[in-house]
Amino acid sequence: MTAAVAHILGAAFVLGLAGLGAALGDSAVTSRAIEGISRQPEAAGQIMTNTYISVGLIEALPLIVVVLAGFVIR
Repeated sequence: MTAAVAHILGAAFVLGLAGLGAALGDSAVTSRAIEGISRQPEAAGQIMTNTYISVGLIEALPLIVVVLAGFVIR
């Protein structure tokens, strides 16, 4: 196995883990938001705002990993 192939395989592995982590994080945040809204419907607006912010920050991780993987592949 050449170094270039090892770099590509490593980048693919890291991208897969980042995607998996983001999916698990998004599902955890969303499930907790639904639980919170079901317990306190009057706070739905604030809970959804915080949920959107949290999901946005969680989704930033795979984007950062894509950029870093691009540097590793070069």
